[in-house]
Amino acid sequence: MKRTAKPVFFIVALLIVALFLTAVFGVYGQYGDRRDTYIRGASDIRFGIDIRGGVDVTFGPVGSTEDISAQDVDTVRDVISQRLVLNNITDYEIYSDTTNKQVIVRFPWTSDEEDFDPNAAIEELGKTAMLEFRIGSDTEVQKDEDGNPVRDEYGNEVVVPTGEIVLTGEDVDTATALYDTSNGKNTPVVQLVLLESGKEKFAEATAEQAASDGTISIWLDNEMISNPTVDETIENGEAVISGGFADFSEASDLANLINSGALPFNIEVKSNGVIDPTLGDKSLDIMVMAGIIALALISLFMLFYYRLPGLVAVIALFGQVAGMIAGVSGYFGFFQSFTLTLPGIAGIILSIGMGVDANVITAERIKEEIRAGRTIDGAISRGYDSSFWAIFDGNVTNIIVAIVLMGVFGPPSGLWATILKPFLFMFPASTTGSIYSFGYTLLVGIIFNFVMGVTASRLMLKSITRFKCLRKPWLLGGERA
Repeated sequence: MKRTAKPVFFIVALLIVALFLTAVFGVYGQYGDRRDTYIRGASDIRFGIDIRGGVDVTFGPVGSTEDISAQDVDTVRDVISQRLVLNNITDYEIYSDTTNKQVIVRFPWTSDEEDFDPNAAIEELGKTAMLEFRIGSDTEVQKDEDGNPVRDEYGNEVVVPTGEIVLTGEDVDTATALYDTSNGKNTPVVQLVLLESGKEKFAEATAEQAASDGTISIWLDNEMISNPTVDETIENGEAVISGGFADFSEASDLANLINSGALPFNIEVKSNGVIDPTLGDKSLDIMVMAGIIALALISLFMLFYYRLPGLVAVIALFGQVAGMIAGVSGYFGFFQSFTLTLPGIAGIILSIGMGVDANVITAERIKEEIRAGRTIDGAISRGYDSSFWAIFDGNVTNIIVAIVLMGVFGPPSGLWATILKPFLFMFPASTTGSIYSFGYTLLVGIIFNFVMGVTASRLMLKSITRFKCLRKPWLLGGERA
């Protein structure tokens, strides 16, 4: 029988503690007035309308509506919906009013919102996202039909670029925010992958500018965001927007805007209002306190009733809780943050209950093996082996339920909706954030139940029982000598 080394317990336990602390508190850097987020914590979780409230906003076209069709209105709705999803806002409602040429949206506040300003909250959704690559960086004052300077809402003259357009947002396939480490620093950039329609044009423009040390400026909504010097011809259809990003979130926001596409016409806010949380302002604090008390009581029960397996189960349970917080907050790079609603919290509670159940089943099996006269190592191995399939069967059925809920009630372009598309033809497209949040937290909780409650707990218990002072049958549920 292969034995687990003694240090394994401490290594696994320390990793769980590190995950718990970083997932709950996050990791941040402060440079003057700038605050950089390295690892998202619980404070970065975006809560749903039912918990924290949100914004009710109506978008409409700027100026006349005569040339705007119902299809244009539906396109605006789809673009705004895509922007919400790209910003990991899954708890939202959106409707298109084709009669009045308007789009109505309801969505929750951001996690760092303090003054609850609707105008600031909706700014991202209404951007036109007109991306242009131009030769040089020359500009001129925009003139109206009478030849007079056009002024913005603050009375300033509007300046527009005049350089030849090389590419537009329609030539971009994907935009991805990432860190450039080539200069020894983590510099946020946006990497663009061009479509075939843009590759040849970009290659010709970069070849021409490289020969004269020229520049190709990058403009978003007539605002220059970068003006890099062209050093060489770019023929592979990949471009990088660098500079001008205060932190990674700004690069991510730009990538999301580019990916979501441009609006068919300029829009403005016709009306907006604040939605009060349906559960009250203090409901989240009460739920968090109740969760802490419940976790403490469960931990005490596991420790006193199951002793050594109970100690290991408590450590694994904290790892499962940390994993679920991390899965919602955006802790992992491959798991984006998600809006947490009340049903989502119910999914967390349910998966924690399943995690406790898995540890109870295993501890009871180990106890039975000890009382049947097995050795300590044999009892642990047989206890985990005999309990695995019971745990597996119960969790797999819930995984299937979670995936179906995410496929039916999640974004139509989402992973699970795409995978289940052949089976979901009878369901209309519907994004119900509260149900989607339940399915997501349930799925993440079950995954971490296997990682922590089955794998990590087994390693820790096999390791800790290598210490002579702990190799006592009564610590595993047997009778005292």
